Amino acid sequence: MPFLQFSPLHPDRGGIRIAPSDARQAALALPAIQHFLSSFGLRDTANCSGVAGTAPGAQAWLNAAFAAACMPDHDTTGVAHALNLRTDTCDIDLDREIVLAMLASPVAFTFPTLAELESAVRIRRYIVQAARKTALAFDTEHAERPSDYWTYDEARGFTALPGRSLIEGLRKATQPEASGQLYAFSCYRATEYVTVLGIAQELLHANPELGRRLQRQWETRAVMSGRFHEAFLHEYGSLADPLPQRFYVPGDRLWFRNPDAASSDVEGYEGSWVFYLGNGQFNNFWERGAPFTLTTKCVEIFHWRHGLRTDAAGKPVIDEQIVRERVRQTLADPQATADVLARMTRIRDPQGVYDQGGCIDATRERVRWVRPGHADIALPEVPERPQWSIAA
Repeated sequence: MPFLQFSPLHPDRGGIRIAPSDARQAALALPAIQHFLSSFGLRDTANCSGVAGTAPGAQAWLNAAFAAACMPDHDTTGVAHALNLRTDTCDIDLDREIVLAMLASPVAFTFPTLAELESAVRIRRYIVQAARKTALAFDTEHAERPSDYWTYDEARGFTALPGRSLIEGLRKATQPEASGQLYAFSCYRATEYVTVLGIAQELLHANPELGRRLQRQWETRAVMSGRFHEAFLHEYGSLADPLPQRFYVPGDRLWFRNPDAASSDVEGYEGSWVFYLGNGQFNNFWERGAPFTLTTKCVEIFHWRHGLRTDAAGKPVIDEQIVRERVRQTLADPQATADVLARMTRIRDPQGVYDQGGCIDATRERVRWVRPGHADIALPEVPERPQWSIAA
């Protein structure tokens, strides 16, 4: 995939950085990252430079002209289309989009070794592929899992049955093609399952011992919610220094906030947890054959307020039929769509504030390091058990 050579940006800004702790490996980081980019046919899209100082190594970032042509203002949503990448059917094209988006990041993705970078790209690919296949039954009051792989305890949550493959259990819980049915649980929990599935797939070969610990963890106690975030994810960006509204890397876990105070009080409508699939698409847990674009996601969340009703028991609910009709009407009117996007594509307000913010989060979430010697996934302590395989 040939590209023209472009003029460089400043080497201290964003992109991908390899910063080994070993001086000899640091000296080899520049040719290593150059070879890595060449393996995807992307060497000419990026500038590469050695990095000295307290964290020596190498850094790569997009050429200015390529960035302006394909990802202006860090907008990664159109790069796959611009380069005719077949990310839905071709693994190498999906990996290319992942790497290109990382190169466009205003915040540097830093890794201790090239192998850690390679694992990060594969995990993102696994997450995207799993998210595309994931579909749930919408039910805010009940939760279920396939009984041949999972059991439930109020204190421990849903745990994997001892000796049953965690990978296969996660697939059956989230992917109808693996189980033959839809299971009910929240989009937030689904993002946890898809993330763990991607990690477990990579650990099979990259770090089997951590994979066995991950299996034992889910046989002992589920890691959920805030503890899940702390154990497996690193958040980048902040409300004080938000990421660009259209910057996404395939495999990012992110939240679209409902900026309407009234409808956000309805359980399940506080916001929407999704993955960025690449090619301008976000997964749809409720209708997997119909992924969202940034436009359709923003318009849907905007119209939740118009579907707000009270049921016979006096409980606030959202009438999805009204929402769908409002969405259809808005998308059929270019000016109405532009008006909604002008409001919704603003960075969200702080927690508890419903003022002038939109639905776009200031941050994204990526998986922590997984390689031996560098893994910073922080599993709670679990008792030793026979070393069941996490393999599917």
